[in-house]
Order: sequence, then C-alpha cells, then structure tokens
Amino acid sequence: MTFQATGRKPIVEMNLIPLIDVSLILVIIFMVLTPILIHSQLTVKLPKAETGAPSASPDTVNVQIDRRGNVSIDGSAVRWGGLERELVLRLGKSAKKTVLVQADKSVAVDKVVAVLDISKKLGVAKLGIGVTAEAP
Repeated sequence: MTFQATGRKPIVEMNLIPLIDVSLILVIIFMVLTPILIHSQLTVKLPKAETGAPSASPDTVNVQIDRRGNVSIDGSAVRWGGLERELVLRLGKSAKKTVLVQADKSVAVDKVVAVLDISKKLGVAKLGIGVTAEAP
C-alpha cells in the first residue's frame, strides 16, 4: 500500500495488466480458430458441366425460368402463383419423378430456391439444376 503525502488514506489500485494479457490472448486464439471453423462448415461440392445432354426421361419435369423471371413447365407458361398447383398436376402420385430447373444465369437465386422448395415439399424423388456443356 502506498500513502499520500498529505493524508493517511491508502491509494488502492487494481492491476489490470494480467486481465489485458489474458483478453488479448483469447482474441488471438479466436482470430486464428474462426477461419478454420468457418471453412470446415462451408464445404460445398459444386456440380461440373462436362456434358450438357438434355434429359429425355418421361419421369422428368422441366421447369424453365427466363431472364425476366417468367416460369414455364415443359414449355407451357405458368404464373408464379399457380406453380405449385401445376407441379402437383404434372407430378401426380409418382414418387420417382425428377424436377429439373433450368434458369437463366441472370435469374435471382431466390426464384430457383423457391422452385426447389416447392418441389421438395411435393415429395419429388430427385431435384436437379440444368446446365449446358462448356464450349471447348
């Protein structure tokens, strides 16, 4: 304890250096571990388009989304509000049907996800995203 020169009151000081040292060590540990944890959780296997052969199976329902966001099923135009009803009619009771979504590359992802979500809700066996072959 130290005393002030004019009075006899003790000056009590808390030593913050150990607290700061521990805090900085924890920050460094979290900075090192965070990218490793994020990278291990975001592993995505992207599809490769070596061949772009169209599916000619009768069990495949093709859903096309053009650049303006208009949707069509097997070539016939459908409104977004009637998409689920039209898919129910096309898919029927078969659990072996496949839905292939072919979207223009400028289409927003949320529209593709909406089609995939509706299809999954209807119990489609397989979902796919249509691609074209890369030019050699």
